[in-house]
Amino acid sequence: MSAVLDNHGHGDHTLDDHHAHVPTGWRRWVFATNHKDIGTMYLLFASTMLLVGGAMAMVIRAELFEPGLQFVTPEFFNQLTTMHGLIMIFGAIMPAFVGFANWMVPLEIGASDMAFARMNNFSFWLLVPAAVMLVGGFFMPGGAPSTGWTMYAPLSLQMGMSMDSTILAIHLMGASSIMGSINIIVTILNMRAPGMTLMKLPMFCWAWLITAYLLVAVMPVLAGAVTMTLMDRHFGTSFFNSANGGDPIMYQHIFWFFGHPEVYIMILPAFGIISMVIPAFARKKLFGYASMVYAIASIAILSFIVWAHHMFATGMPVTGQLFFMYATMLIAVPTAVKVFNWTATMWRGSMTFETPMLFAVGFIFVFVLGGFSGLILALAPVDLQLHGTYYVVAHFHYVLVAAALFAMFAGYYYWCPKWTGVMYNETRGKIHFWWSLISFNVAFFPMHFLGLAGMPRRYADYPMQFADFNMVVSIGALFFGVAQVYFFFFIVLPTMRGKGEKAPQNPWEGAEGLEWEVPSPAPFHTFETPPKLDATATRIIG
Repeated sequence: MSAVLDNHGHGDHTLDDHHAHVPTGWRRWVFATNHKDIGTMYLLFASTMLLVGGAMAMVIRAELFEPGLQFVTPEFFNQLTTMHGLIMIFGAIMPAFVGFANWMVPLEIGASDMAFARMNNFSFWLLVPAAVMLVGGFFMPGGAPSTGWTMYAPLSLQMGMSMDSTILAIHLMGASSIMGSINIIVTILNMRAPGMTLMKLPMFCWAWLITAYLLVAVMPVLAGAVTMTLMDRHFGTSFFNSANGGDPIMYQHIFWFFGHPEVYIMILPAFGIISMVIPAFARKKLFGYASMVYAIASIAILSFIVWAHHMFATGMPVTGQLFFMYATMLIAVPTAVKVFNWTATMWRGSMTFETPMLFAVGFIFVFVLGGFSGLILALAPVDLQLHGTYYVVAHFHYVLVAAALFAMFAGYYYWCPKWTGVMYNETRGKIHFWWSLISFNVAFFPMHFLGLAGMPRRYADYPMQFADFNMVVSIGALFFGVAQVYFFFFIVLPTMRGKGEKAPQNPWEGAEGLEWEVPSPAPFHTFETPPKLDATATRIIG
């Protein structure tokens, strides 16, 4: 028992043999309670799901390379678009950011581990059967659901048995998210090193603290929506069945009350990573720290009152349209504060452009583009024309694929020397950045024009007038997909195997924070005695 107490920074700090022991073999991973191991497992799981979801995207774009049906039936095409969305959101982006949180939050606040180590293990392992059930839908009678990732009624009430496995998978992933969030909240609020007040927290921890509250608030709402769908399917209720007095529009309200905060759940941790990377490579303090904290909190609060901007086409009253239109445009204000502060941090800094900084600057570029198209879609009269077109696909891929993924890449290149103990190959990193940035824009920018010309989403075929842009989009998407395979095989795998130049304790001249006060690679146990901090709470004294 004393060993467990020691691990959490309490009691007697004499190391006994049992305490110093690092588990080996399969037990280390299956029964993992160390935050670093669990963070690694989350990141590997997310990477696997990213490749699975990316393979689906490649099939979708191969089908749309030219008009007519080439490779798949329209029904299977819709199954692919549905599962691509669900896998990328619940299987790739969210677990990847939880992996970053597991690895970095205890290191950044000087904690020995996460607050609830065994729950941390459980929240990870729930994801594996959930992923199997999601992907397994393709092998069930009738194939995977073809409802779109939103799972709108009445389509979701008419699907085969794979809809039920998808609902169960979402429940498991939701439970995993809630447990992970509670763990992060308790860790940040209760386990900070003495002297690290909330307003000295690293920005990544602030972003995750607020994200975790969002997750705890909205995942039960999604659970309610899919449970009501399940009841309609099997237990004779009529929540969404209009033939028996139900209301399919009610499903949309419940779903988007979850769905819009979910969008910020996928971008706020990215803001946190970028707010760590830019000061390090500009060699300056983050400009306007307090305003950044308030901006993240404002975005989170406002995200609860804008859900129906996804529903302008459902025929809501003009008063409702105006409210949701103005509330949506209001979110642009705290978001612009963040972009301004990042730019001000770089202003007159001693900037160098190693790969993490390239991805951070690339993030700002694509995020601002995605934000502007979001403002356009916030205008109800414009949205009525563009709803359900490729313009919307372009918008959310700019914000989610580009912004969230680029932030993850920035975070990976920034912290992987601390994780693996070796430096990644800088030339390969820069190739990955330029290859990704160019191919991404070739793939998704023309979608704006396709949407403005009226090409609808989720269609396996299209008229001849859309052929040229679709061919360009498919080529760009293929190159973007290959770039990520290059990243995993030529950058991630060599660093995981320890191939490369040995990383110093702090490889970045301008990086500050407690994570750079431990050796590279970070030892299995860190901060068993809470560190004594200097006045800035970024360095250990003594």
